[in-house]
Amino acid sequence: MINEEDSIGRILYEDADHKFIWLGTDSKNRKSEIQTMQYLIIDHNRGTLLDPGGVHIFSRVVASVSRYISIDNIDTIFYSHQDPDVSSGIALWLGVTNAKVYISGLWLRFLPHFGIVDTSRVTPVEDRGMKLTLGSGAVLDFIPAHFMHSPGQFNLYDTRSRILFSGDIGAAVFNTGDDILFVENFAKHIPLIEAFHKRYMASNIIVKKWCDRVRALNPDMIAPQHGAIYKGETVHAFLDWLSQLKCGIDLMN
Repeated sequence: MINEEDSIGRILYEDADHKFIWLGTDSKNRKSEIQTMQYLIIDHNRGTLLDPGGVHIFSRVVASVSRYISIDNIDTIFYSHQDPDVSSGIALWLGVTNAKVYISGLWLRFLPHFGIVDTSRVTPVEDRGMKLTLGSGAVLDFIPAHFMHSPGQFNLYDTRSRILFSGDIGAAVFNTGDDILFVENFAKHIPLIEAFHKRYMASNIIVKKWCDRVRALNPDMIAPQHGAIYKGETVHAFLDWLSQLKCGIDLMN
């Protein structure tokens, strides 16, 4: 269970120049909303936000970020896909930062529906992905994860921390008060992830190719936008399970 201290965030990786931070969660309002998790990468005192979320959690995320870095130092905002729980606060974030935004080019025309009139600070990511090099030399690799579940979805792999931010992939649904930060027993975790992945992932062909690509990266952690973080052996257990999963169109009949 996530304790009160962890609710304000935790540093998942840290060295002299680089941090990867989980920004905590607010379980008090869980009854009427989907639990989401936001992450912050700090490199040479410059910040990259990952899926900072919707309008209604904006103030909480700003407060969480401000514990670690000035909002003025946020240079980059990465959106894994278009869902409102991921990106509907984009106009607010562009208003309080000078950050550049990266999102699949597939969703560029949808951003005006979130209140974005000027898209000059938005960089559309092409389907094959792209890389950003930070001041420390760390590379942020935007990994294609299309049709898992969005037709234009990307993950972000931080080569310095070896943490893969996986968006909705690996997501779990907890009952109120049952939240955990790290997956401790993968077999017990399967009932929390199985229904979501069977319904939302496109097909076994798609998920298996993704698993093969992630295995080649050999991440220390997989950090999803919902649920709990996979670390160590549970990374491999999750990839083994997902690569064999029949899902989406495999189950149409």
